[in-house]
Amino acid sequence: MGKLDGKIAIVTGAAQGIGNGSAKVLAKHGATVILVDFAESVADAAEEIRKMGLKADSRRVDVSKLEDVQKVVDDIVAQYGKVDILHNNAGVNRRVKFEDMDVKTLNFIFGVNIYGVWNMAKAVYPYMMKAGYGRIINTSSVTGTKVVDEGQTTYSMTKGAVSALTRALAYEAGPHGITVNAVLPGWVRTPKVEQVAADSRPEDPESALRDMASFIPLKRLCNIEEIGDLVAFLASDDAKYITGTEVIIDGGSTLPETFDILHA
Repeated sequence: MGKLDGKIAIVTGAAQGIGNGSAKVLAKHGATVILVDFAESVADAAEEIRKMGLKADSRRVDVSKLEDVQKVVDDIVAQYGKVDILHNNAGVNRRVKFEDMDVKTLNFIFGVNIYGVWNMAKAVYPYMMKAGYGRIINTSSVTGTKVVDEGQTTYSMTKGAVSALTRALAYEAGPHGITVNAVLPGWVRTPKVEQVAADSRPEDPESALRDMASFIPLKRLCNIEEIGDLVAFLASDDAKYITGTEVIIDGGSTLPETFDILHA
């Protein structure tokens, strides 16, 4: 038996990357997983999981629109009877310096990264309250919460908001049997990161990825399944007394550098 047998899980941003890896891991642990994404390819992603002999379904929605999100969640509950787990993973990023950021791009990033997280939690929350049980796991980031980088002011602000929401909602949700936690990934080998490597060094993308990993104490990038393993843990009864927590999964990349003055 899997530790998530009988659970109904929703994963946003699940067409590819971290969300897709999370959906696969949750399904492997026995959950019926509904993959949610704006991309049409989310249906293919769910089909891939079903071909593995696991339980998966899909819904296409723009998470920045509360009315559409509510309809999708209501439809899922009507079909499956409940929702036990929400992995709030959908997110976007645009690396733009502060002086060059425009309001349209700002609103787009806010729409997915902040309103999208709030909308999904808002939609599932009444069902979880009624059941007296729920697991909400938000994908935040070490960027903005633990470290900073050029061109990431807007993204950092949104991820800081996700971390703040996680703590505040955990406090309110606790009496209802709902835990709320956040995972804070560092560098993860997703299709987007691979594309960054290919764009920066088209003649040898793997060398670019190795260079990224060279600054990480564990000397490698995280793989998406490892994020999924952490999400599955937080969604399971193994973590039933953990709430309001931000779990960093970055291979040690945010550990502070120690300057040895005597040997400098």
